[in-house]
Amino acid sequence: MAKIKRGTTTHARHKKVINSAKGYYGRRKNVFRIAVQAVEKSRQYAYRDRRTRKRNFRALWIQRINAGVRQHGITYSRFMNGLKLAQIELDRKILADLAIHSPITFKNIIKHLESTQKLNKHSK
Repeated sequence: MAKIKRGTTTHARHKKVINSAKGYYGRRKNVFRIAVQAVEKSRQYAYRDRRTRKRNFRALWIQRINAGVRQHGITYSRFMNGLKLAQIELDRKILADLAIHSPITFKNIIKHLESTQKLNKHSK
């Protein structure tokens, strides 16, 4: 019976890791041992930051909505409460987009909330 050699499998596994480390600096891109560590760490960062990105975008949308409603003398929290009471179900992404790219539509939403008395316009 012939001797079984594992060179093909090992080579393929090494090649997969080295290809994943393409573009890295120094020995991280061409030394298998170091590339394994670098690729594993990069995947940890990618996993973590996919969640962080969602948080960052939500914070950005809230800032944009807040800036949009402050121009009309309302706070963000009162505006969001008014939307909830009026049963207007627009998410923050859409509201932020309206505040930036179509301020007339955004103003109409605020006017609608004011006309239906859903917006409590108290100021300190």
